[in-house]
Amino acid sequence: MAVLKLLVAALLTAAIPAFAADAQKSNAFPQRPVRLLVPYAAGGATDIIARQLAAKLNETWGVGVVVDNRAGASGNIALEVVAKAAPDGYTLMVGNVSTNAINETTFAKTLSIKPSRDLTGVTNLIELPHVYAVPPSLPVANLKELVEHARKSGGKLNYGSAGLGTYPHLDVARFIKAANVEMTHVPYKSGGAGMLTGILGNEVQLVMINLASSISQIRAGRMKALATTWPTRRPELPDVPTMAESGYAGFGTNAWNGLFAPAKLPQPLLVQIHATVLKTMESQEMKDTLAKSLMSVVTNKSPAEYQSFIQDEVKKWSRVVVDNDIKVE
Repeated sequence: MAVLKLLVAALLTAAIPAFAADAQKSNAFPQRPVRLLVPYAAGGATDIIARQLAAKLNETWGVGVVVDNRAGASGNIALEVVAKAAPDGYTLMVGNVSTNAINETTFAKTLSIKPSRDLTGVTNLIELPHVYAVPPSLPVANLKELVEHARKSGGKLNYGSAGLGTYPHLDVARFIKAANVEMTHVPYKSGGAGMLTGILGNEVQLVMINLASSISQIRAGRMKALATTWPTRRPELPDVPTMAESGYAGFGTNAWNGLFAPAKLPQPLLVQIHATVLKTMESQEMKDTLAKSLMSVVTNKSPAEYQSFIQDEVKKWSRVVVDNDIKVE
């Protein structure tokens, strides 16, 4: 009998690690497909980075990471879906400066959630350079000449944006205020595509537009770049000065895209997802792939660091909205 008891005890002891391993495996993340929301239609910068990230996470996690384009309401539809989703890691979102920093102020009266409170930042993903550009027919070669021309025009120049309250709108609004000139704002409902069409057709005489979508037009001479928003001159446009070199240091947005989750995501899971995404984004393969779209990988060492950045961005853009009396109805 004693021998039998010892044998049973030995068998139970040996089984414990196996049971623990099985339990740990059953609780591992993820166990089913992950939904990755994009607040815009397919084809734009936010969609591009989301699809590249999803493809790599598919390989790493071994489950489907499904890109879900929830366009509409300036990105607010996707924001609300994620904010109200279960905080289990199976609903994530690639957001950007407009959706997760600016909309909190411009749509304060219509949003049912508060993005900086109801979503949590996992990490930044990329930054995208922009250019201040004009039609080739405009007789200016730099920002100084643009300002002089605008003064002589007496408010007859137009500037285009991707929509009322978007960062291309706010950035140019603060630029013309600093330059003490007047221009008429023309918002395009079709976003960046509308801006591009507008300046190519001379409907507008100034846009701040991402370099990836405009570089071919600039090289073909159908647009004229006056300044880049990058801290240093871009290798694609070595003769085009930066905003700082042009006398407007601190102006010009380098649009960022980041990964977000519902606010109450458990900390261990948040840390786990952050580590996986960080490893994915910092791989040379990913950097090389995104560089083809002129995207630079810029990540955060922790979710806390990124969340602090988001809070600062919300405050920064709130001041811009108030200072320039921007109203979005």
